[in-house]
Formats: sequence, structure tokens, C-alpha cells
Amino acid sequence: MTRKETKTIQIGNKVIGGGNPVLIQSMCNTKTEDVEGTVAQILELERAGCDIIRVAVPTMEAAKSLAKIKEQIHIPLVADIHFDYRLAIEAMEYGADKIRINPGNIGSRERVLAVVEKAKEKKVPIRVGVNSGSLEKPLIEKYGGVTAQGLVESALDKVGMIEDMGYDNLVISIKSSDVMMCVKAHELIATKTRYPLHVGITEAGTLTAGNIKSAIGLGLILNQGIGDTIRVSLTGAPVEEIKSAKLILKTLGIRKGGIEVVSCPTCGRTKIDLIKLANEVETMAGEFDHLNLKLAVMGCVVNGPGEAREADLGIAGGIGEGLLIKKGEVLRKVPEGELLQALREELERIK
Repeated sequence: MTRKETKTIQIGNKVIGGGNPVLIQSMCNTKTEDVEGTVAQILELERAGCDIIRVAVPTMEAAKSLAKIKEQIHIPLVADIHFDYRLAIEAMEYGADKIRINPGNIGSRERVLAVVEKAKEKKVPIRVGVNSGSLEKPLIEKYGGVTAQGLVESALDKVGMIEDMGYDNLVISIKSSDVMMCVKAHELIATKTRYPLHVGITEAGTLTAGNIKSAIGLGLILNQGIGDTIRVSLTGAPVEEIKSAKLILKTLGIRKGGIEVVSCPTCGRTKIDLIKLANEVETMAGEFDHLNLKLAVMGCVVNGPGEAREADLGIAGGIGEGLLIKKGEVLRKVPEGELLQALREELERIK
């Protein structure tokens, strides 16, 4: 099933599936019991463009902290539960907008049923998550190892069990750190279910490796019309996940709006500190997500003026200075140390 054909699921004040926009998720790396620290991180993620946030709930204290956290944030709050079914029940009592469980590690059918009954009562959707690292031994034996087919069968078995309990307010995630296995699993499951899919490459790695693996994996999946919400999993600050997810969606043409920053790779002709400037411009551009334009940061006179003229706003570097160009017209020369502020002022003038 493509995004347009998947079931619509309400998560707090957001909706996924049914052709609705692909939403971006992240997960806090704070201790959920630390309400102040968790709220501060969530608010930072909101400003960066996070649509849905997940927190770990390993203790009863963490579950009870959800109520205080929810009072201070503006996006849906998802509780991540493993092993103890009572934590899932408590999390829903204290306001979780969605819970993430792997029924395989929650325990007996009776325990899963207790979670499902509470979800029915609270009208809380359940994300059924299966990871390659936790695939059941019988399926590993059946398929001769961890495979895409095994991941799909595991996920659908667990979904079927919850459906038999009379509940279908579900989201599915099947994740692997093997990019191509993950792609194949999503292609398979999209032919077998109408539930919306949460897509990500699990344990993708550090900023460099994680971004490359996530961009390839998510790109291949999303470009087929598969996937309703995504997380870029990185070993680093969660805000980096949001930046990467937004760029993946924009590059695929799935999400519009926001500033696209293009910059040259630099060479021996570059006479300004372009690497530093380009990074500063990219960070600043995140403050202007309401604008839909292209901004070029170019380092020298060979390609700089031409590339900058192709953008809505741009810099063509010179010797310790740069030309500020808008819609193909040179506005003025600006000293290197003032280029960032000059760009900011021009962006602020654009309505």
C-alpha cells in the first residue's frame, strides 16, 4: 500500500496515514524522570521541526513523569516500552499519546491483552515494533538467518494477535541496521497491510555513517510511496535527526517549504572561510522555515556569481569579502565578517 492508501491514525494532535504528510519523529536521550531536562530537549526539537517525540519509559517514575512533560510541550508524546507490560498501562494512564511495544518481549498473551484493553479504553494507538536484533529464533531458523521475510512475518504475527483482541488502532515499524534488508522488508509489508508504517534504519550509526545509511534507505523506501512517518536514528544530538529528516523529505520532494542551502565544496581559489560560513548559514536558515527559497553560498569568482544568480539569494566569495546577490542582481559588496548578518537582514526583509 502507498501512503495514500494506508489507514489514518490519530496520534495526539497529529494524523498519519491516508495520504497525510509524512511526519518527522525523534527520541529524547534524556532520562524521562528528569522532567525539566526532557522538556527542554523536546522544545528544542519542536523548534527544529519535530512532529512527534518519543521517550523511554523504563521505570514507573518515568511513566508518571509523562503527565508533567505533556503539560509543557506541543507535540504528541510517545512512550517507548520494553519488557514490563505494567509500564505501558501506566504510561497511558499518565497521558501517552501513543505507545511503542514489541509484543514479543512484553510477555504472555494475557499481558499483551491487558495493554490492548487499556489502549482501547484510552483510544491510544499502538506502534508494533520489530527489530532485526530481536527476531524470534523460530523465524531465524525458518528463513536461515535474519531476513526481510522473517521481519515481515514477525510483525504481521504480532499485528494479527492484537487484531484478534479486537483492536486495529495500529502503526507498524520493521527496522534493521542492514539498509537493503530494511528496504526489502518495507516493500514486502506494503503489499500485505494497510496500517501506516513508521520507517527508519535502526542503529544507523554516527552522524556521517548514520546520515548516509538513512538517506539511502529512507530515500529508496519513501520514493516508492511507502512510509507515513520517519525517524533518522543517529548517535548524536537528537536535533541532528530532525535536520537530516527534513532534508531527506525535501530532497525527495515530499515536503515543501523551508530554505534550501547550496554551497560549493571549496578549492584553492577560495579566499574566504566558506566552510565556517556555509555551516553558519545552514544553521541560521532553520530559523526561516516559513520561507520557500534557495540560498547559495559560493566560494570564488569562477562559478560563484553564476550559481548565486540561480538562487533567490546568494553570496559569491571574493578576497576577504563577498558579493551579495538577490534574484540575479548584485546588491553590494560585503566584508567577510559581515556576510552572515547581511544574509540574515535580507531574509528578514522577505515576507
